[in-house]
Amino acid sequence: MSWPRDAYQALRQIVLIEDRVNTLTDTVKQLAVTCQDLDRRLTRVEAKFELLEHLATPARRALPQKSEK
Repeated sequence: MSWPRDAYQALRQIVLIEDRVNTLTDTVKQLAVTCQDLDRRLTRVEAKFELLEHLATPARRALPQKSEK
């Protein structure tokens, strides 16, 4: 091959790699947004379970004080 063809192929590869990197960057951004959304949803579910556990346990009341007679 001649050097101009080699240079053209190298530049073409660079452009293709840059396009793939841009595509991967967009994909990673979408995954980050999805991960943050799932984290918020998990936090809400955990809070609901904690509330249910709190409501399910019987309330502990202190015994009445002994009256002095």
